[in-house]
Amino acid sequence: MDFDEHTALDAVLASFDDTPDPRQREILRAVTRHLHALVHELRPTTSEWESAIAFLTAVGRMCDDTRQEFVLLSDVLGVSMLVETMNGDEHGTDGTVLGPFHMTESPRRDLGDSIDEVDADASCVITGTVTDPDGTPVRDAVIDVWQCDEHGFYDVQQPGVQPPGNGRGLFHADDQGRFWFRTVVPSHYPIPTDGPVGRLLHAARRHPFRPAHVHVIATAPGFTSLTTHMFVADGPYIDSDAVFAVKQSLVREFAESTDTTEAERYGVPVPFRHAHFPIRLVRAGDPS
Repeated sequence: MDFDEHTALDAVLASFDDTPDPRQREILRAVTRHLHALVHELRPTTSEWESAIAFLTAVGRMCDDTRQEFVLLSDVLGVSMLVETMNGDEHGTDGTVLGPFHMTESPRRDLGDSIDEVDADASCVITGTVTDPDGTPVRDAVIDVWQCDEHGFYDVQQPGVQPPGNGRGLFHADDQGRFWFRTVVPSHYPIPTDGPVGRLLHAARRHPFRPAHVHVIATAPGFTSLTTHMFVADGPYIDSDAVFAVKQSLVREFAESTDTTEAERYGVPVPFRHAHFPIRLVRAGDPS
């Protein structure tokens, strides 16, 4: 059978018939069908297809130990959030994207420690509780947090300026599922625009900004891992996140407090900002 515009799809699909793993075979065939359909719809010139391959090649070349351009591409196309939403559970805390900056291991810290290692002026306390959907505290929960500083930069973006691990922390909740730590209120910031994803945004006249947020991964034995954010209420871009990750259930007030008793309890000066973030984990294997 000649390989032409009308026989191409069947020929390629047949080439995957002997793929041993059923799920892998399903994925390969589905990707092929949709890619061929896209080519039929757009009818790209050879030059346009070469440009598409060059773009993906450039995306790959921007990936290293501290930069994940493919994650960024998935994010700005809304695919990361689509996958996260499709795999979420309505009984647990809403999930969001991992983002491209979870590139280094968070240092282990004790409850109440500060993740700010550059002694910023403005103090903030974040508290939270980890429970199951019924409100029962989850013991042995591990909370991994990371965020940018008050100027909008992550530690990996400023080697030599921020120490490695600044803005990051790995905490163990107490027996009542509670956790707390000190930090600074993060800023909104632009995602990296010095690579091919930035050029894509510029071509589409899209802004690159993300609203201020703190990243969280919560895990516990017997529960499904949760990747989420807590967003700073009333900040810029809360309604136009470049990676489509904002969910109203995750927006939190970082209210100013002048409570001297609370300040002494957490070891911060007054005034300070305080935000509370309850986390609900779903037991592994529970039906959605």
